[in-house]
Amino acid sequence: MRNWKAETGTFLVVAFVAAGVLGAVQPATGTPAEVVQLTQFGPALGVLAVALLWPSRIGRRLTGALPGRRTDDAEGAGEERPGGGLLLLLTAPLIIVLSVAAYTAVEGTPRGTGPGSLGHPFALIVAAQFVGACGEEIGWRCLLQPLVRGRFGPLMASTLVGMVWGVWHVQVFDRAPAYAAGFLLATVAMSVVLGLALERVRAGRLLLAGGFHTLVNLGMLLFMDEESGAVLPMVLFGGACLLTAALWVVRAPAVRVLTPVYDAR
Repeated sequence: MRNWKAETGTFLVVAFVAAGVLGAVQPATGTPAEVVQLTQFGPALGVLAVALLWPSRIGRRLTGALPGRRTDDAEGAGEERPGGGLLLLLTAPLIIVLSVAAYTAVEGTPRGTGPGSLGHPFALIVAAQFVGACGEEIGWRCLLQPLVRGRFGPLMASTLVGMVWGVWHVQVFDRAPAYAAGFLLATVAMSVVLGLALERVRAGRLLLAGGFHTLVNLGMLLFMDEESGAVLPMVLFGGACLLTAALWVVRAPAVRVLTPVYDAR
C-alpha cells in the first residue's frame, strides 16, 4: 500500500508542477495554443518520474494490469467485452452531437468553424492534438487509473481520476463558477466513460484513450465556443458527457462497476 501511495503522489506532484512550468514557457517557444498546449505533457513527465523511481512496476501499470483481482468478480471478470474500443471512439462524436443539438435548441442557430478557417493547417492540428492528448492520457488513463483502480471499483476509481483531471486544469477556475462546474462535470463523466471502456483493455490503451480525447477536443474546436468563456456551451457539454457516461454505466455489469480488486502493492 505504501508503494501505491508513493507512486500516486509522485505522479501527481510532477504532473501538476510540470504542467505549470510548461504553460509558463509556452509563449516563449512560439508554439500556438490552437495547435497544442504544452501543459498536456505534464502527465507524461509524471509517468517518466514514476518509471525512473519504480522501473519494475511501470510496465504493469501502463498496461492496466490489476494483480490481486478478487475471484468473486464473477460476471465478465476475465474477458474484455468485444467492441469496447470502437464504442469508446464512437462515444466522442456522440458527445459532440448531443452538445451541438442542445446548443442549437437553446440558441436557435448552430455554430461551426470550418477547418480551412483555422489559423493553421487542419492536418497539423489533428496530429498535434493527438500527440498532446496521448501526453495527457498516458498519465491519467494508463498510469493513474490502474493505480487508483487497485483500491476501488471502476466507477469510483474513474470518478476520482476525473476529479483530479478536472482540477489539474486550474485555468478553468478563473472562469465563472458555472463554467468551472460544467467543466468538472465533463471531466468526471468522460473519465467514467474511459475507465469503463478500458477496464479490460491491455493492448492499445493509450491509442484508444488518446483517440477519444482528440475527437472530443476537435469536435469542441469546430462546433462549440466554450473556449471564449461562455457558460452555456460548457454546461451543455458537461450534460452531454454525463448522459453518455450513464449509458456506459448501464452497459457495464453492476458487479464489475462496483467491485475493487484490493491491489495494495
